[in-house]
Amino acid sequence: MSNTITATNFNFPNQTAKYTGKVREVYTINDDLLVMIATDRLSAFDVVMPKGIPFKGQILNQIATKMMKATEHLVPNWLIATPDPNVAIGHMCKPFKVEMVIRGYLSGHAAREYKAGKRRLCGVEMPEGMIENDKFPSPIITPATKAEMGEHDEDISREEILAKGIVSEEDYAQLENYTRLLFEEGTKIAKERGLILVDTKYEFGKTKDGKIVLIDEIHTPDSSRYFYADTYEELQKKQEPQKQLSKEFVRQWLINNDFQGKEGQTVPFMSDEYINSVSDRYIELYENITGETFKKADVSNILNRIEENVVSFLE
Repeated sequence: MSNTITATNFNFPNQTAKYTGKVREVYTINDDLLVMIATDRLSAFDVVMPKGIPFKGQILNQIATKMMKATEHLVPNWLIATPDPNVAIGHMCKPFKVEMVIRGYLSGHAAREYKAGKRRLCGVEMPEGMIENDKFPSPIITPATKAEMGEHDEDISREEILAKGIVSEEDYAQLENYTRLLFEEGTKIAKERGLILVDTKYEFGKTKDGKIVLIDEIHTPDSSRYFYADTYEELQKKQEPQKQLSKEFVRQWLINNDFQGKEGQTVPFMSDEYINSVSDRYIELYENITGETFKKADVSNILNRIEENVVSFLE
C-alpha cells in the first residue's frame, strides 16, 4: 500500500511548528496559517491502525471542505483554501479542549452506555424505554474531552466543563448554539441525499482576534454516523441493525475480532483485500454523502504532489 500517506515530514517555507493528530498532520506557517494534511491513517477506539486506507485522506478532506462551504453562512470556519485533494489551509486558531458531540439517535457509544443500564450521559437524561437507534425527542449534546495521541476521549458534562474552567460560560453557550445550527443544517443536507445524520462531533477554536470558528472535519464518515432513510422505519420496527454509512463497519469488524482498544488487546491482521474493501466503502460513503462521483487523485507520488501544491499556494 505504498500509494497511501501514513506519515509526513515536510519543511514548508516559514514553517514554525508541526502537530500530529490521529489522522491529520498540521503544519503552522508564520504562526499565522495552518496547513492541515488528511493522511490515510485509520483510527478506531482511539488506536491508529497499522496500515493506511487508499484515498481515505482525500475523501475526508473533500467531504469536510464541501460541508464547511455549505455551512459557512451559519457558522464561521477556519478554512481559506484547498490547494490539494488532501490539504486544507486556514487561519491559525487556539482549539477548545472539548469536542462537541451531538446525538439525534440512541446509537454507538450512547447505545452501549444505555444497554449497560445508564440513563444519564454527560449529565443529560436519556428517556426510559428506548431501543438502540431510536430517535431522541430532541438532539442531545454530550461533550468529550479532547484526547492526546494514544489516549481515549472521555465523556464530560457541561457542568464539569464550566466548573473546571475548561471553557467560559459565554463561550460554551456559543459552542452549543453553533453545534445545534450545524447539526440542523447537516440533517437537512443528509435528508436531500436520502440519509439520516444520526450523530456527529464538531471542534471549535478561537482566532487571534477572539472569534469562535469551526475547525477540523465536519460531517465526514469518521466524525459522523449516517443511516439510510428509506430502510430506517422498517428495520427499527423489526429491531434489526440499521443500514449505516460511517466508520462503524470498521469498529464492528474489530469487535468481532476481539479488539476494542483495551489494554492487552492487539490489532487484528488486516489483509490487503480487507484494506481495499475499506477503501471501497469510504468511496461509497463519499458518493452517498456528497451526491457526486468520487474522482481519485493521482497517487503515483503523493507526497511530492502535496508538497508542490502547498508550496505553490504559500508562494
